[in-house]
Amino acid sequence: MEFSTFGNKFARYSGITQLMDDLNDGLRNPEAIMLGGGNPAQIPAMMTYFTQLNDSLNHSGELTAAMTNYDGPQGKNTFINSLATLLRERYGWDISSKNISLTNGSQSAFFSLFNLLAGEFPDGSHKKILLPLAPEYIGYGDAGVSPEMFISYKPEITILDNGLFKYNVDFNALTLDDSVGAICASRPTNPTGNVLTDEEIRHLDQLAQQHNIPLIIDNAYGMPFPDIIFEDVTPFWNRNTILCMSLSKLGLPGVRCGIVIANEEITTALANMNGVLSLAPGSVGPAIANKMIEQGDLLRLSETVIQPYYQKKSQQAVQWLQQAIPDPRFRIHKPEGAMFLWLWFQELPITTMELYRRLKARGVLIVPGEYFFIGLDQDWQHGHECLRMNYVQEDEKMQRGIAIIAEEIAKAYQQA
Repeated sequence: MEFSTFGNKFARYSGITQLMDDLNDGLRNPEAIMLGGGNPAQIPAMMTYFTQLNDSLNHSGELTAAMTNYDGPQGKNTFINSLATLLRERYGWDISSKNISLTNGSQSAFFSLFNLLAGEFPDGSHKKILLPLAPEYIGYGDAGVSPEMFISYKPEITILDNGLFKYNVDFNALTLDDSVGAICASRPTNPTGNVLTDEEIRHLDQLAQQHNIPLIIDNAYGMPFPDIIFEDVTPFWNRNTILCMSLSKLGLPGVRCGIVIANEEITTALANMNGVLSLAPGSVGPAIANKMIEQGDLLRLSETVIQPYYQKKSQQAVQWLQQAIPDPRFRIHKPEGAMFLWLWFQELPITTMELYRRLKARGVLIVPGEYFFIGLDQDWQHGHECLRMNYVQEDEKMQRGIAIIAEEIAKAYQQA
């Protein structure tokens, strides 16, 4: 069958499709060690809470109402109003319900935003999305309708003590001109766990405002919820910022609820696009989150249950990795947030794509680093030496998976 240009681009197999296929296959195979996908942890306290909350919503009829009625294309009014009030009171942001639009997950939000702000314009010009620091989220890479939608820059790399390192934006290398339609960065960053500092965010905001383009911040793991962030930083928003949030990493990936906080022109455009693409966002996730806000649980659980759980897991995983792989060529990006560790094997004689294949054959699923270096103007060897590892599996599986990774890494170095 012959597909359109659009069809040829989006019907092909991609990095994000492979990641989700591996996630699905791993969930069906109890023997698989899932160190690759982005499925959030099954935190016992949160699982109990969601079960009890759903029972309450079911008893009150609110769950049935959410399942049997459409919301408007902007999303569930009650949740949008509650969230606007929460953010206004928590941070003093000058926002109302007009500044929030919901989507069917963050991935669909970024598809709409990227193609709204970049690509081909009516005057025949083309604009791109600037990713100020590579590596960046794998799901961005194939989201552009137009080819070569992204441009990115190598980071500054700081070698830290205790086998760690950290990326920072190299502002001396960053170049903005009329070909850039928006700046986009995740905070915390998927895949590395990097958290852009307050100064880096302010600098990016200044650049965006100077060039009259928006700054998109992917806040799927950030504050105030789910608060999987281990650094003392300040949440950021102004009317030139497009802040994207999600219920997924709160522990609700199945409800597919993305949240976009922006100026009214952007949120109205997204609502109109929702009407065309999906009629309306889903209703169940917003009904659950609205009840959490009403009960005062959304931020409380993020701060006292979710954040400490992930921080403890990340610290334990770093300890196990460093014990298993004592090679001085191995470093871990400083874990500052999100649910991944970013592993760097300097002078690795095989690509991490080949490492991925070898590990998958042994039942361990990781994500090769090559997928995350989106928009660089040339190949970079560093991108073939890194991999992303999810650290939220049960301790026993985590240790077995790390042992297998250590064996394959040692074998690769020995065979060089």
